[in-house]
Amino acid sequence: MIELLRNYFPELTEKQLQHYSALGDLYNEWNEKINVISRKDIDSLYIRHVLHSLAIAKVIRFKNGSKIMDVGTGGGFPGIPLAIMFPEVDFMLIDSIGKKIKVVKEISAALDLKNVTAIQTRVEDIKTQFDFIVSRAVTAFPDFVKLIAGKIKPNGKNSLANGLFYLKGGDFEEEIKPFKNDITVFPISDFFQEDFFETKSVIYYHSS
Repeated sequence: MIELLRNYFPELTEKQLQHYSALGDLYNEWNEKINVISRKDIDSLYIRHVLHSLAIAKVIRFKNGSKIMDVGTGGGFPGIPLAIMFPEVDFMLIDSIGKKIKVVKEISAALDLKNVTAIQTRVEDIKTQFDFIVSRAVTAFPDFVKLIAGKIKPNGKNSLANGLFYLKGGDFEEEIKPFKNDITVFPISDFFQEDFFETKSVIYYHSS
């Protein structure tokens, strides 16, 4: 699986590849103690979680010093794979479920990821603003946009305007219709050839 990552991201350093390589054992170990990933998915961790998360890195290369919030991170996706990819970018990973945040904290500590902060909280209670918010389809798109209102900094320094990257699968045309002027959809199958990504997309949203 590390060769797969090297193939899609040839710029990865040996240290980054070692971190990605370590994720398999770390998640298997923690999943035995605290079940945060389904058995089916843990067996396909690198495709369904790590590579899926890194689809965002095919859309944008976050500039050093950017601040990103991962809302509803679960066991740390997409936040942890992105934090390994962008070591000079600050990531705040939040989830309302304490046991999931415990796993995120333990895995971040095991990898010595200095750029990750994990907090058990609800997005409504976050008062700071971020350059980007990332998430893996925790709710219907219009509901999520309401949840993050006011959380995105108005002025950006990246190649794309500050906004949201939402990983979503299936048919979501109706969900995004009200936002069609502010959305770009990137099919993940344009980046990765595995069958799992045929119906998966990165939705990029920014309010105009």
